Amino acid sequence: MTAAPDAALAEPLLDVAGLTLRFGGTTAIRDVGFGAGEGSLLAIIGPNGAGKTSILNCLSGVYRPQEGTIRYRGEDLRGMRPDVIARLGVARMFQNIELFENLTVLDNLMLGRHRHLRYGTLAALLYGGKARRAETENRRVVEDIIDFLEIQAIRGSLVGMLPYGLKKRVELGRALAMEPTLLLLDEPVAGMNVEETEDMARFILDIRGELGVTMIMIEHEMGLVMDIADQVLVLDFGRRIALGPPAQVQRDPAVVKAYLGEAS
Repeated sequence: MTAAPDAALAEPLLDVAGLTLRFGGTTAIRDVGFGAGEGSLLAIIGPNGAGKTSILNCLSGVYRPQEGTIRYRGEDLRGMRPDVIARLGVARMFQNIELFENLTVLDNLMLGRHRHLRYGTLAALLYGGKARRAETENRRVVEDIIDFLEIQAIRGSLVGMLPYGLKKRVELGRALAMEPTLLLLDEPVAGMNVEETEDMARFILDIRGELGVTMIMIEHEMGLVMDIADQVLVLDFGRRIALGPPAQVQRDPAVVKAYLGEAS
């Protein structure tokens, strides 16, 4: 597995500067900045409590940082509601699976098409004309995702009956159903075995290579990060301590200290 060598050199799709988030007297993120180019994969790593998920929560509108800018395609996302940010093309795969377990795989993926609906309640009830055409188009997109993620055999299965690894794949599929230009991945391989991790890594590479989606990924599996990321952002106690290509970051003394203690 190799990262695209020039992806990180593209014009920034996302530009974050001076990001600061406080909860009362606690500063979770302190003056953090980074960017992500079109079609690139940025990994965010750091010890537990470093502020990684807080950054994703700021990018997706769950948290509202007190300072800084989050420019996505030139527009500042800071202060926008999560649904507005989603409509702009930002999707998220959650660390804890957030699927509807009493629905089928197909139905869960169709829910990811919600932001693309362009008809009202009356049209949906009558199910004719515009609503029928939209349903057909949304179903076509979802079927393409089912093929892309190789989950044809479980498309009609209830999600609650699936093993963990397949649930994570469906979670990824629902995010892709939004047709994002920026995809946020919160520990996509957490809890997976070796085979499931390799499959997920392959799909992530395909999302970047074939779909051209920009991704920001939080991950503790360092082998995966070093194999597929274009750039790595390292946090420690809410501060940025390193940012650069994987090979450079893993040799950085500040990174070694944060993970392993003082370097000998």
